[in-house]
Amino acid sequence: MSDMITADLVDLDLSADTKEAAARALADRMVAQGRVTDLEGFLADVAAREAQMPTGLDGGIGIPHCRSAHVTEPTLAFGRSAAGIDFGAADGPADLIFLIAAPAGADDAHLTILSSLARQLMNADFTSALRAASDAETAAALVRGDEAPRTAQAPGVSSGEGAEDDASAGGVDSGAGANAAAGAAQGAASASEDTAAAPVAASAGAAAGTTAPAPGVTDEHGSTPAPGATASGERPFRIVAVTSCPTGIAHTYMAAESLENAGREAGVELVVETQGSAGFTRLDPAVIAAADGVIFAHDVPVRDKDRFAGKPTVDVGVKAGINRPAELITGVREKAARGETSAPAPASGSTPVERAGDSTEGYGTKLRKWLMSGVSYMVPFVAAGGLLIALGFAIGGWQVNKAPSVMDHFVWTQTGSWGALLFQIGGVAFGFLVPVLAGYIAYGMADRPGLVPGFVGGAISLTINAGFLGGLAAGLIAGGVVLGIQKVRIPPALRGIMPVVVIPLISSAIVGFLMFVVIGKPIATAQKGLTDWLNGLTGANAILLGALLGLMMAFDLGGPVNKVAYTFATAGIAVSNPSDSAMKIMAAVMAAGMVPPLAMALATTVRGKLFTRTERENGKAAWVLGLSFISEGAIPFAAADPLRVIPSAMVGGALTGALSMAFGATLRAPHGGIFVVPLIGNPLLYLVAIAAGVCATTALVVLLKGMRKPAPEATATGPAADGAGTPKETKQPVAA
Repeated sequence: MSDMITADLVDLDLSADTKEAAARALADRMVAQGRVTDLEGFLADVAAREAQMPTGLDGGIGIPHCRSAHVTEPTLAFGRSAAGIDFGAADGPADLIFLIAAPAGADDAHLTILSSLARQLMNADFTSALRAASDAETAAALVRGDEAPRTAQAPGVSSGEGAEDDASAGGVDSGAGANAAAGAAQGAASASEDTAAAPVAASAGAAAGTTAPAPGVTDEHGSTPAPGATASGERPFRIVAVTSCPTGIAHTYMAAESLENAGREAGVELVVETQGSAGFTRLDPAVIAAADGVIFAHDVPVRDKDRFAGKPTVDVGVKAGINRPAELITGVREKAARGETSAPAPASGSTPVERAGDSTEGYGTKLRKWLMSGVSYMVPFVAAGGLLIALGFAIGGWQVNKAPSVMDHFVWTQTGSWGALLFQIGGVAFGFLVPVLAGYIAYGMADRPGLVPGFVGGAISLTINAGFLGGLAAGLIAGGVVLGIQKVRIPPALRGIMPVVVIPLISSAIVGFLMFVVIGKPIATAQKGLTDWLNGLTGANAILLGALLGLMMAFDLGGPVNKVAYTFATAGIAVSNPSDSAMKIMAAVMAAGMVPPLAMALATTVRGKLFTRTERENGKAAWVLGLSFISEGAIPFAAADPLRVIPSAMVGGALTGALSMAFGATLRAPHGGIFVVPLIGNPLLYLVAIAAGVCATTALVVLLKGMRKPAPEATATGPAADGAGTPKETKQPVAA
């Protein structure tokens, strides 16, 4: 890790008072070292990750982190704050802040080293040593693993006889004064051994019919046995666990470390499969077969989940794995005692993706997930293509769509040529929308075998003018066809060519036949009817549609209902020459989506006493998120007070959507917020519509919150408040 953090990337007197300012201060150091190429772009990626889930950890730690295209090499920056900075942890501000920056295409070794830091943060000796570090070079050496914390004791032993034996055995107990987690410079090797060697050893013990000790527990040659083991040699309870988080760098490995520590304390054998950014090593099937229970601590779908079917299972978010590991272990043991298990493994013909998710999910829920899978992959094409087309019109004029191909005519000194270039690039990007939508709907249903027939069906949909509706149908058909093919029993000799030749060939032929001959024309007719209906919307009907879309955008703030409204709008402009009505709908949807975060930001500004300190800090970030059309900026407020915030946001969203439609504002770009106002038709009235909705929501929130007592934290003063940022060296960090 010597090249990942140096003394120049350490600030022991971090003076920032907000998490945004802290990230900026540490990112400035990365820029100065040439580790980050675009400061604002990188900070936007950090903020986007922070919006998904707060990165504060109990014990006074903040770990803002992201993967970004603006990072040149994996980098760590460390800051120590005397006053403390609120990163959303339940126990108060953080005084140790680690900014973790990984390139978008970071290699496995670097990501494993970053993950080893996450494991070290669960070690109280490590964090205490950082708090006591007197200079930047010492702090950097501690993080790199070049210098061990001086307060460390022999692994697994507090004092007395047997310490040397345990140390030589390599046991580590970071939850009870253990030796500081292995140096991060050795993290790549140790992490891979943890996930590969430990399962092999455990499975070997299971195969031999012996009791294998839990990883990290010394229990041989007269040493102290694992807690909970009986004198008769009865094997302890065995648990396998899977941890994962959206970024796959920090929380994934912290949850694993927390569960492993809790397992040792409870006297159970617990082996963790970390499904992180560096990929993952599957647990040995023998280890899974011998397990008495399963724990899933994840915020992204568990890969190959069917391997764990038929066992007592606890399924929670990744933070629960960090915060409540002992409770999860108790829960799975109680389920085992009751004989409560998950659904058994399905028939061998089924696919992992088909079985993904809760066994109690209905087909309606699965259908929504499949559709959202396609939409999520399509949106970046919509954003890139739409913005390029809008910029093409802004630079080249409204006749740019009639310009000849830039391959035949391009003049470097003419703005019209540049406008035509942007317009034509955007048009090519738009050409991928329907195939990508169909391909990834099929992928959500049938995994990678669904991609080929899905893309083929989507391309056929464009050919026959079936458009967006055709893409939806093609994706669902392709996924269903592949699932059907995979259920057919085939000779073992043919299994090797099934995913490469047989499934793509047969599924593409079936999907093509259905789209060209059977359902293509009816869908194309329905698509034309929808387009004509939108073009015919005028007066009260258009205003009512704007209000409805505004309600949907503000209802769940980036959730499924919000995505339905957004997808409906982007589908209308996802053509090279969208209708005026489609552009009005897009404008109304974006305006309504900006209202909730802007209103929360304004409310925390004008009546801050009604909000907690954390909410006031979130309000500052909500200004930027709202102006950027990121509705999720209001989620912290809605989660804390849904009965007051969500109805207020819906009123403002509906008002803005209706006014935008009434004013006739148009928008060709599917995203961009305030930054694409120059590309909006009737921009001044558009801003008036947004302002009206923001003011309405703000007034309602202030009114409703004013009818109750102010939040206790909002008025807290005195020693309790002053002491909130005081570092507490004895805390064991547990993520919030």
